[in-house]
Amino acid sequence: MKTALVTGAARGIGLATARQFLEQGWRVILLDRDVPALTEAAKGLDHGQPCICDVSRPEEVQAMLAEHFPDGTELHALVNNAGVADFGPIEETDFDRWRRVMETNLDGVFLMSQACTPALRAGRGAIVNIASISGLRASTLRVAYGTSKAGVMHLTQQQAVELGEYGVRANCVCPGPVATKLAMAVHSPEIIAAYHDALPLNRYGTEDEIAAMITFLCSEKASFVTGQIISVDGGFEATGIGLPALREEA
Repeated sequence: MKTALVTGAARGIGLATARQFLEQGWRVILLDRDVPALTEAAKGLDHGQPCICDVSRPEEVQAMLAEHFPDGTELHALVNNAGVADFGPIEETDFDRWRRVMETNLDGVFLMSQACTPALRAGRGAIVNIASISGLRASTLRVAYGTSKAGVMHLTQQQAVELGEYGVRANCVCPGPVATKLAMAVHSPEIIAAYHDALPLNRYGTEDEIAAMITFLCSEKASFVTGQIISVDGGFEATGIGLPALREEA
């Protein structure tokens, strides 16, 4: 049985990804730092194993590695999904706020990938890092978040280039607007309408649609795919300057 490790697995895209791996017959380690949420999420998931770990803390990552991946253990997929979203103006983003975003969104991806590399080499596995369309396009209030996600994209390509000779693939998924419970709770009707207008598919994506790309990239069907930055965004990145008003004139 193949093994996948999914970070940020207590909810949202991470949990949807873990469930899809399980449906496909994988064993899954669900990693998160939110103890109550992870405990609840793991209930009833056969072959799903919860693991409490803060990916931004090297000592916790090393403890996780020692427990789950002793020497020679194979890991076939690492999904670096854990992240924090903290939006605010540049002038109000002090260094502590900047570091809170970077330590999970970028440092965590580095720490987890580095720690799991021996197990990934043993299993000739795949890394999928979760970035965002905010790493592809600048936007207001996202100086730390967007920059962290841009860093994740480049880190992915570094991993692909260096680890490819060991049979380890690395790719990056950039979700567009996704209809998570949190997004639907905080996005105003005006924001929702604006996103719909900006996306050629005229709707938000779903957690399962993002998870489907992630599990595909970890599968044998993507065995020659590495170093890629893939937007799953309803066409947002492709529009360029394709403003809704311009499209309506066509």
